[in-house]
Amino acid sequence: MTRFARVKALAKINLDLRVLGKRADGYHELRTIFQTISLADTLDISLTPARKTSIELRDSQNIADNLVARAARLVMDAARVTGRVEMQLEKRIPMGAGLGGGSSDAAAVLLALPVLAGRVLPVSKLCELAQQMGSDISFFLLGGTAVGIGRGTEVFPLPDVPARDGILLAPDVHVSTARAYADLSPRLTTELQQNKIFSFQLDSWGDPCAGEARNDFEPVAFEQESRLATLKRRLTRAGASPAMMTGSGSALFGLFPDRAPVTQALDRFEDVKKFRISLVSRVRYRSMWWRALSPHIEQRVWPPRSRYAR
Repeated sequence: MTRFARVKALAKINLDLRVLGKRADGYHELRTIFQTISLADTLDISLTPARKTSIELRDSQNIADNLVARAARLVMDAARVTGRVEMQLEKRIPMGAGLGGGSSDAAAVLLALPVLAGRVLPVSKLCELAQQMGSDISFFLLGGTAVGIGRGTEVFPLPDVPARDGILLAPDVHVSTARAYADLSPRLTTELQQNKIFSFQLDSWGDPCAGEARNDFEPVAFEQESRLATLKRRLTRAGASPAMMTGSGSALFGLFPDRAPVTQALDRFEDVKKFRISLVSRVRYRSMWWRALSPHIEQRVWPPRSRYAR
C-alpha cells in the first residue's frame, strides 16, 4: 500500500557567523548560530513497496543533482528497504542565498522517509547521512535555535530566542562563496580568532538578537556587491535590529520587536524580492513535523517514529 506525506522544509538564517581560520582538511572552522524561520519549501513524498528501489523526483525548478534524490537513496539503503519513491518539490526558498533551502529539503527526506518505510533510523545514523551530503543538513534534523561549530556539522541546541517577526530580502545578486572565503582568509589572524571565540561565546549565552552579533562574510560580500550594503542600511533605517546578511549571502534579514513595523517596513522594499518571516522555535518546529506525519506516527517523540515499525 502506498504511504504519503506532505511536509514543509523550513529555511534558516544565521543569527551570528564567525570564520576562525582554515583547517587542515581545507575547510574553514566556523562558529555560528542557526535559526529556523517560517519561509518553507513543500515536499510531497510517497512510498510504494516494490522488489527494487526506484526514485522519481519532480521539482519546480529542475535543479541539477538535487540533494533530495540523493537523500532518498541513502535512506532506502540505510533502512534496508525497497520500493518506489515518488517526490514532488515546490521551491519557495531562494537558491544560493544562504538560506539552506537545499539542505532543509534533504533533511526533510531523512525525517519523513523512514517513517513511511516503517523503519527506525537512530539520530546517530541520520546525522551520519546528513554529514555525507552537506554542512547545514544536521541542523535541520534539530530546528529552532542551535550553535554550529567545525564546518557547521557539529550542532548543539540552544534555548530558543524570543519570538520575533521580520523581513527577508532576496536580491537578484550572486555572491561567490569560494571567492568570499578566499577574500576573507588573509584577514584571519590568531589574535582575531581568540577575540571572536570569546565574543561569540558571550553572545551565545544570551539572546543572540540582543547582543553584538555579526556575520564575518559581510565585508567581503559587500565589496563584491555594494547593493547588499545599501539594503542592510535601509533595513536598519526601517527599524530592524538586528539587520544582517545570512550565510555567505546574498539574502539579508531584519528582525523587529512586533508586527506593526514589519508591515510598514515591507512597503519600503518594492525594488527587491521580499518575504515576511517569523522565527520558528524548536517546539514549533517539532509540532509542525508531528502534524504532517500524524497518520503515520503514534507518539510525539523525536525524531518522528513510524507506527509501522516493529
